[in-house]
Amino acid sequence: MHKDENLNNLKPGLYCVATPIGNLGDITFRAIEVLKKSDLILCEDTRVSKKLLEKFKINKKLISNHKFNEKKNLKSILELLENKKIISLISDAGTPAISDPGRILVNECINKNIDIYPIPGASAVNAAVSVSGFSDKYYFCGFLPEKKSEIIKLFNSISKLNCSIVFFISPKKIIKIIEHIKNHFLDRKILICREITKYYEEYIRSSVNELSNVSFSTKGEITVVISENKSLNLNFNQLEESDKKKIKRLIKKMTIKDIIKEIGSDKKISKKLIYNYCIDLKNEN
Repeated sequence: MHKDENLNNLKPGLYCVATPIGNLGDITFRAIEVLKKSDLILCEDTRVSKKLLEKFKINKKLISNHKFNEKKNLKSILELLENKKIISLISDAGTPAISDPGRILVNECINKNIDIYPIPGASAVNAAVSVSGFSDKYYFCGFLPEKKSEIIKLFNSISKLNCSIVFFISPKKIIKIIEHIKNHFLDRKILICREITKYYEEYIRSSVNELSNVSFSTKGEITVVISENKSLNLNFNQLEESDKKKIKRLIKKMTIKDIIKEIGSDKKISKKLIYNYCIDLKNEN
C-alpha cells in the first residue's frame, strides 16, 4: 500500500527537496506541496530559486545557504528545527547535498536526532545512465577535482572498477583532460550529456579512442557516462611472456601508441592491458 502522505499535516523537520535540473515541468507534485507547507526554504542562490517559486506560486521566505555560508547559518537553522519548524532544503538544480550544499546541515540534524525527509525528483545522473545503454551499476564521482594530479589519481583508482563511471564537468574542462580520459578508459564507450532536459540538450556518443575527434559546444553543464570495462570479462586479457618480451624490446625505440598498434594488430589483446604494461615498464626505469 502506498503511503499517501497527508500534506496538510507535514511533520516538523528538514525536507531535502529535489528540484528540476533544467525543465521546470519535471518538478513533482509532492515537492510543490512540501515547499508550500514549509516555514522556510533554504536555497543555494535566491535569484535562481525565486524563479522556481514564482512559477508555482509558492510564497515562502528564502534564505541563501551555500558552501560559503553554510557553517555560519547552521546554529540559527538548527534552533528553528529544534523548535519544530518545517524547513525545506533545495539546490539550484537536482537533489541537495549531492554535489551541492547541504551535507553539513544533514549531518548536524542526524547528530541532534532531528527528523530528515527526502523528497526525490529529477536527477542528472539517473537521466544520463538511463539513456547510455551502459551497465546500470555505476560509480558516481560528482564534480571532478580541480587539479589534474588529483584527477589522474581518481582515474587510476576507478578505471579498475567493472561498472559505468559517471561524473560532472564543465565543457571547457573536459577538453583539457581528454588525453587523461583516453589513457585510463581506452576501449570503452562514452556518452557526453550536455544541458539535460533544457532547450539545447545534446547527447554525444563516441568511443573513448575517438574522443579527440568529437566536437561539442563549450557552454552549459555536462554529465559524462563511461561504459563498464568489458575487457575484464574477456578470456584474452592476459599478456603472454612472448608479448612481454617484445614490448620490453620495443619500448626502447617506439611510442606506447605505436606499441599498442604493433602488439594488438594481430592478436585479441586489450589495448588497455598493453598500455598499462608499458606504463609499468617506464615506471621501473
